[in-house]
Amino acid sequence: MFQETPIYSRLVAERGDIPIQVRHEAERIHRDLAHVLPPLPAPHPSGPHNTPGSRAPDTALHI
Repeated sequence: MFQETPIYSRLVAERGDIPIQVRHEAERIHRDLAHVLPPLPAPHPSGPHNTPGSRAPDTALHI
């Protein structure tokens, strides 16, 4: 990833490895949500791709 510097090593020693703590917490939340929320159905490859906020392409010519 990156080369650890003395200041980073000192901060980790003083405060803990915050990036790893955040990553672990995000993974825990992701696992918890997977138990609560059902998985979204996969879109059909040949079907329309309707997404919130999307609209059909404008086919009219603007002159």
